[in-house]
Amino acid sequence: MAAVTKSIQAAASFYAAQLLQCAKQAPTSSTTLRMIHAHMIASGFTPRSHVLNRLMDLYCKSTNIAYARQLFDEIPQPDVVARTTFITAYSSSGDLKLAKEIFDTTPLDIRDTVCYNAMITGCAHNSDGNAAIEHFCEMKRYDFCADNFTYTSVLFGLSLVAEYESDCQQFHCEIVKSGTGFVTSVVNALISVHVKCASSPFVTPSLLMAAARRLFDEMPLKDELSWTTIISGYVRNDDLNSASQVFDGMNEKLLVAWNALISGYMHKGLASKALELSRKMHSLEIRFDEFTYTSILGACASAKLFLHGKQVHGYIIRTVKHPARDFLFSVNNALIALYWKCGKVDDARTIFDRMPIRDLVSWNTILSAYVDVGRIDEARSFFNEIPEKNELTWSVMISGFAQNGLGEEGLKLFNQMRSYNHQPCDYSFAGAIISCAVLASLDHGRQLHAQLIQSGFESSLSASNSLITMYARCGVLQDSQSVFLTMKSVDSVSWNSMIAALGQHGHGGQAVDVFDQMLKEDIVPDRITFLTILSSCSHAGLVDQGQHYFNLMHELYNITPGEDHYGRLIDLLCRAGKFTEAVDMIQKMPFNPGVPVWEALLGGCRIHGNIELGIKAAEKLFELIPHHDGTYILLSNMYANLGKWNDVSRIRNMMRVRGVKKEPACSWIEVDNMVNVFLVDDTKHPEVQMVYKYLEELVFKMKKLGYVPDTKYVLHDMENEQKEYALSTHSEKLAVAFGLLRLPCGAMIRVFKNLRICGDCHNAFKFMSQVVGREIVIRDGKRFHHFRNGKCSCGNYW
Repeated sequence: MAAVTKSIQAAASFYAAQLLQCAKQAPTSSTTLRMIHAHMIASGFTPRSHVLNRLMDLYCKSTNIAYARQLFDEIPQPDVVARTTFITAYSSSGDLKLAKEIFDTTPLDIRDTVCYNAMITGCAHNSDGNAAIEHFCEMKRYDFCADNFTYTSVLFGLSLVAEYESDCQQFHCEIVKSGTGFVTSVVNALISVHVKCASSPFVTPSLLMAAARRLFDEMPLKDELSWTTIISGYVRNDDLNSASQVFDGMNEKLLVAWNALISGYMHKGLASKALELSRKMHSLEIRFDEFTYTSILGACASAKLFLHGKQVHGYIIRTVKHPARDFLFSVNNALIALYWKCGKVDDARTIFDRMPIRDLVSWNTILSAYVDVGRIDEARSFFNEIPEKNELTWSVMISGFAQNGLGEEGLKLFNQMRSYNHQPCDYSFAGAIISCAVLASLDHGRQLHAQLIQSGFESSLSASNSLITMYARCGVLQDSQSVFLTMKSVDSVSWNSMIAALGQHGHGGQAVDVFDQMLKEDIVPDRITFLTILSSCSHAGLVDQGQHYFNLMHELYNITPGEDHYGRLIDLLCRAGKFTEAVDMIQKMPFNPGVPVWEALLGGCRIHGNIELGIKAAEKLFELIPHHDGTYILLSNMYANLGKWNDVSRIRNMMRVRGVKKEPACSWIEVDNMVNVFLVDDTKHPEVQMVYKYLEELVFKMKKLGYVPDTKYVLHDMENEQKEYALSTHSEKLAVAFGLLRLPCGAMIRVFKNLRICGDCHNAFKFMSQVVGREIVIRDGKRFHHFRNGKCSCGNYW
């Protein structure tokens, strides 16, 4: 009997040694394990719990959990070690449900601290912070002794869900009472909780970061994680000064800390500081990794420092000989973004094509590049090539169609995404909603708004901003304002969208008020903000305010005005008839005036009949954009207004010779979810004859109120009676009349036109709104006009 026992012990020692050798392999070889296990079976050896537990543990680590589970299920009464092994294995594989099943079926009398630690860690690492805390509380309730590992794990779970300062304080007290407040790993985890909770909207970030700093300063022993946690915390909460102070106090300059601070400067838009820190890092011979390079390249991209970024690219090629897979992905993707954002899209594509391996980020970055520069056909083709699409891929393409005026394509793609069982995210909804704005499809936009709420994205910033724009561009300013006022949080895009909406609808004074409120809320205006406020001032004739805001750009916010800003200012001055000031401003511009400036000048000359200056502006535009029909049309209209028909003929002949075709005017209105389009002198719409007849009746009533057709807007030399008839066939009049016939009594009429509304139609709609007693909203190529009770929201300043 003693000999048998000795033989079993020898066999157990032999197999335990074999399994130990197998455990040292990384990764664990499933083939070797099977050989050892087969040898056990063939030799008749029945492993006891310690050998069997080691065998199951190694099977789990070799990713052969299914076979390990078969062994586990054959054990009549698995011990706590075996159960803990499977809790850890299932948690590591992301199957928290099975891990919980094993834990819940583990009798309380055999559970131990290690078993609870495995369950708490599994919950925390699978983003179920609340469950981690619940298991910790249960552990304390049943008097199990928590150790350092317990507190580190539960604090990680707490960092996922902590929203209030009291959450941090309660666990801080628990750690002090437990006596683990001096353990570096536990204090690091507690600091991390404070740092992450500081981002919650329900706390004062500075108070939480101050508490985290006290914990850090009082630590008896700091390790690499301590330094990087507090520095990254300050960076995450936009306190780069404090991050820099802590960084400067480090005895050893840790790579992760360098990367955190460089990344912080980059995301804050402080490219010069990020690059300065990277140069210092290089001078100290601290080796860059992929995180360093991606931050440096990101800083170069955001600051448009193409040559500097290209030098970094060259340095990477010279010094990194055998890059790892992760390095290739992150750095090449950063290089693609650099070349794209510096206007070198084809070079970005070359980098993409030469990448030995690509991930979805690579594909999405190139797609974003094509969309950003308006190369929508190439974007469409590239989109179809992407082998595996995620939510971002669909969102980028949907938004790309919308941004390039292809609203119908955007909505089709949104529906196609759903047909492929891809659930739209808030960015996808935002792109689809902007598509509705492009199409001025209010009914469809409202349906998407309802679906957005049902999907739980009502609080999404991007989706809410798109709703502001959609409602504004569909003519429902009140709904646009309602969305803005009920948003849980707003950013500069929200304010810009609201200012633009008010300006487009002729409420320049309100736009100025919102801009002032934005400044009071400490939201820093950007170049887009100033574009929108200058446009709002231009539409409302607020010359003094517009000039003040233009000067404010550089003087207070250090934003250099671009050509688009000068174009808006020139438009503002010319609309007000201040041509001397406009010309003086053009002469003082720090660069040669381009298309936006000359178009603004020509538009103002047309309004005020300044033919001489208008001709000069037109000549410049003929040089810059010789095939753009708008220049010819505006100049021709100016001659027609003066009765210079020979010059009108000369301009039109010039168009024929140069092959320039006038964009046909059209207007459309949505009725019963169908878009009805009308052209000038329309004969194709199935109900157009009824529309003409109704329009005759309206004009008869309008004339009784004093309406006189303004025949100067007929730009052809013909008899007066013919001119009046020509005016009555304008597309916007037909669309409005159709809406009055088909929409319910009292409903607002919303008509959209591709070109600028003519002066006679503008006057006619004022009388028409009186006759029918309804509000008529017209969106032309420039702005909105709300006609109500014989008046227009633009105050005749358009």
